[in-house]
Amino acid sequence: MNENVKVRFAPSPTGTLHIGGVRTALFNWLFARHHGGKFILRIEDTDVSRSTDESIQEILAAMQWLGLDWDEGPFRQMERQEIYKGKVEFLLNQGKAYRCYCTPEDLDTRRQEAQKKGLKPKYDGTCRNRSDQPEGVPFVIRFKAPLEGSVTIHDLLRGQIAFDNQEMDDLIIQRTDGTPTYNFVVVVDDADMGITHVIRGDDHLSNTPRQALLYEALEVPQPKFAHISMILGADKSRLSKRHGATSVLAYRDMGYLPDAVINYLVRLGWSHGDQEIFTNEELIRHFSLENITTSAAVFNPEKLLWLNQEYIKNTPPLELSEHWEPILVQEGILPESHGLSMEEISRPIPSLNQRATTLVEMAQKSEFYFKTELEFDEKARAKFLTPEARPHLELLVVKLANLNDFSETTLENAFKEIIEQAGIKLGKLAQPVRIALTGKKESPGIYEVLNLLGKDVSISRLKNAIAWIDSL
Repeated sequence: MNENVKVRFAPSPTGTLHIGGVRTALFNWLFARHHGGKFILRIEDTDVSRSTDESIQEILAAMQWLGLDWDEGPFRQMERQEIYKGKVEFLLNQGKAYRCYCTPEDLDTRRQEAQKKGLKPKYDGTCRNRSDQPEGVPFVIRFKAPLEGSVTIHDLLRGQIAFDNQEMDDLIIQRTDGTPTYNFVVVVDDADMGITHVIRGDDHLSNTPRQALLYEALEVPQPKFAHISMILGADKSRLSKRHGATSVLAYRDMGYLPDAVINYLVRLGWSHGDQEIFTNEELIRHFSLENITTSAAVFNPEKLLWLNQEYIKNTPPLELSEHWEPILVQEGILPESHGLSMEEISRPIPSLNQRATTLVEMAQKSEFYFKTELEFDEKARAKFLTPEARPHLELLVVKLANLNDFSETTLENAFKEIIEQAGIKLGKLAQPVRIALTGKKESPGIYEVLNLLGKDVSISRLKNAIAWIDSL
């Protein structure tokens, strides 16, 4: 790139930030970081009736969770109204825009008539050359689009795309209440902020010719465009909640790691050879528009889950604990004011992370370690904590009390001595011990569990199990 790259992500705060929006943000962020450029965050809140501060805060939280930091912003369009009004006045004074006094009822009637005649239901230009300004009559301001010729857009992914001007409408750029419309403010903002490249979903492709005409009318440079493909569900229909695509923060709360989500999304429409898993540094180094496909990407929840499992397996425990700690609180495993250090929280991770697909699953399997009061699987307790198991548990308590070394190897030797002495198989001892220590039939390896809990807690829980058997 021979220019200073500047891109933007411009979500509308009318709901939560979803997968498709995040992928757009990610491609822009990677493009800026790859070229040493700037990434701008702009909140497009001109739809006053639907925009909420709650949505804005959720968008910011999602971006921060994913690590998509911005260099400028977040800008809010509703705080830039004077700029837009000035540009509207410029177009009016240049004869490139006009006041339209047609009522919604008039427009609806004409639209229906045009449809009956098989014509495109666009504005018919009634007020296009009107010069009077009746007092007290509401009006919108329309852009005077050219009636002939065509607009050609060079899309960096799709090549030359031509649009016939006869298909264009005289776009409303300011509503009757004085607020500007989306297509107009996008152009004003992109020009004012020096945006060099607009990378967005191809659902915006139909807006591009209108915006190109506005750049020209405002006498400002036009950015380069790249329209990325949509993300589809497995059934090839537009991605929706029924395909498992929900808000980004919902994935956080379900126990997904941000790097796993980033890695998965970047591969929806972009590739670098056959590589599947990337560090952020690798993504920044390799990312280019040339390797983005224009065919629609298909969202696969199972692939995302697999990728998340790989990240859980391979993230260092101390680093993983930073993401796991809020999940432990969320799931009620730890109280909010638990007072544990990240080192203490990370301790059981090596015994749990090789089999867990999400941090929530890992949290649920860690209850035995963090909770002082065990929740028992009652069927398992009744099946394994029996009078027959009692002498083995009692013998284990004595063995453990006499151990100075509580390593997994020493613990395994203690178990071997007991099962040889009692003439039983390992399961006859290990399963009652597992229930006594964790409350569940399944857990990490029994020697790992004992080692994690430590001598005092392990003996205490075994004694509680013996007391429970005695109470039967």
